[in-house]
Amino acid sequence: MDMSDLTTAKPASPPRQSRHGTDVDAGVDAGALELLAQLAAEVAAALSPALERVNILATTGSIDRVGLQALREEVELARRIGIMGQQLSRLAGGRIRLGRERLNLTDMLRDALLQRGREIEARGIEVRQTLRAAEVHSDAPLLFALAQTLLDWSFEHACGRIDLSIEIKSWPANAQLRCAFMHRAPDEVDSATMPLDGAGAPEIDTISWRLLQRTAATLGLRLERRDTAVRTQLCIEFPDTVSERLEQVTVNENGPASARGENSRPLAGSHVLVVAPRREIRNLVREATRSMGLMIDYVTSVAAAREFCGGGLPHAVLHEAALAGEHFEDWRQEVLARVPTLSFIQITELGKAFEVVNVGGRQFASLGRDGIIESLAKALEFELARCR
Repeated sequence: MDMSDLTTAKPASPPRQSRHGTDVDAGVDAGALELLAQLAAEVAAALSPALERVNILATTGSIDRVGLQALREEVELARRIGIMGQQLSRLAGGRIRLGRERLNLTDMLRDALLQRGREIEARGIEVRQTLRAAEVHSDAPLLFALAQTLLDWSFEHACGRIDLSIEIKSWPANAQLRCAFMHRAPDEVDSATMPLDGAGAPEIDTISWRLLQRTAATLGLRLERRDTAVRTQLCIEFPDTVSERLEQVTVNENGPASARGENSRPLAGSHVLVVAPRREIRNLVREATRSMGLMIDYVTSVAAAREFCGGGLPHAVLHEAALAGEHFEDWRQEVLARVPTLSFIQITELGKAFEVVNVGGRQFASLGRDGIIESLAKALEFELARCR
């Protein structure tokens, strides 16, 4: 796995010898080892306070609401870091063939912010948006993943307001996505040792930043970051911006898939919540999605789904049709009011066909239980693409 361009490679140490004289480190990339060490350190840092809370719980037999929420956030952070490590591995492994389609960058960023609305509110983050209309040619799933990773990174480090803007350069007429925030409070900085402007801020070079770098590189985007002791400014430039004077797309959108390019795992990075009381259904879904690169959570009831979504919404909800009823519809309308593009896919007991059904004037995907292994990927791709 070649990750050498994710971080500055250091001179390799002489290979260690095993007891049998084999070079156990021969051919191992120094940059990949450094990234692996960083990943392990960040996971450990997130889990250490969580373990302390669990030990206190084991000793006292109780935990207050604030402590429970903190424990959940610490475990979720460790989980998120692990998932970002998986995404880095996939990007570095070169298993992606990019699609190329005309996308509304502004709408995509707004959708990403809307999806994270509950998290923004819970964290008390102020996000100021100055978004000019812009369209680009890019790979839809990976570009949306870039927007989500940008939010992950800025939410992780911002000490105050986050400024997001989209603008168009005068020449060349490329779209630029800019993000700026304070990563350290001014009163925490020792002016005697304050670095010069642009000297870098290594403390914000976390795994989320590494993933942002790699995703931008995979998409062929230009990325420039400038740091001071308290503030960072990031600019992501899109060389393949649709010109306002362009009257037609320069590629043949009706050509063969091989000419346009395609993502070998178009669902990778998407978050799906599975609401299924029965273990056999959960096992079928787990088997069907094993190689899709999805982020999946499982709950067994509508009440648990409602509680889960209080901390943040997924991209899609996969649920057993037997859960349908007034309680379920109330919850569905509640989350759709927050994110109208959220996808819902129901699993029926009989049949295997994938079809689109109409519920309350809105269309949703439906899949028979016997078709989970064979057709779930198709249903997810259809629903996520349709609702994006």
